[in-house]
Amino acid sequence: MLMPVTDIMTEKSPEYAYHLLRSALAKFSKTPAELTADQIEVVRGQADATFELETRALSSPEARDIIISEQRLDEALQGISSRYESRQAFLSDLEKNDLDETILRTALYRELLFDAVLVCVGAQSVEVSDLDILLFYEAHRDRFARPEMRVASHILVTINPEFPDNTRAKAEQTMAQIQKRLRANPTRFAELARKHSECPSALEGGKLGRLPEGQLYPELDQALFKLPQGGVSDIVETELGLHVLYCEKIHPAKTVPLSEARAKIREIMQQRQRRRSQKVWLDELKN
Repeated sequence: MLMPVTDIMTEKSPEYAYHLLRSALAKFSKTPAELTADQIEVVRGQADATFELETRALSSPEARDIIISEQRLDEALQGISSRYESRQAFLSDLEKNDLDETILRTALYRELLFDAVLVCVGAQSVEVSDLDILLFYEAHRDRFARPEMRVASHILVTINPEFPDNTRAKAEQTMAQIQKRLRANPTRFAELARKHSECPSALEGGKLGRLPEGQLYPELDQALFKLPQGGVSDIVETELGLHVLYCEKIHPAKTVPLSEARAKIREIMQQRQRRRSQKVWLDELKN
């Protein structure tokens, strides 16, 4: 049995309807009016909690000096109304959810103010020190390991007995000729790829890009990572057909030095500090 929204809103301030709608959409992808009695109990529990927490946050000392401009409110309201085909459809949907434009504007003001308070609280977190960064780097060195990478290109000739030019014998003959020319002059790889390759990469001279081990078909992967820089592979067969690979450049495996990782580590740790400060503050509000 579905629950009328007005029955759900007993003894609640008008802005509570926004929390109810937000919780219903997040939990069940439905509006409150579409929920069953059991679903409403779940949604109402969430809405009660978020509305109460928001109310406490807006009454806190941290919220006193924060100003939400009319422009930001207008933009937030416009962001919602623009999802509808017409203004009438927007107003009608609000009414179905026990809201109107004035109530929604107030609810959005509360939401924006709550978010701004959390930003303010997070900004008061302890700054990350250089020692913190060093300890993080040493404890998570595996995160800064970079595998060997190879800049590769390939030429593909498919095998299809239904076409005279793509029988196995013809494909092997064509590929043998291509490989012979490349062994003599690997710098012609892009030219020959554009002329002979049946892979879409032919348009870019057969380029596969910068690759770590394990990204290609196993047969190609094995052949590529055995090649020296500037080397051309033997003919390799996969389910796609026959290939010849060219290893243009080898980028050895390395560990990103602390000097390069420092800024990213600081950002990650500062975000954690802000979230931790916000959680502690919210927990204190709840209690």
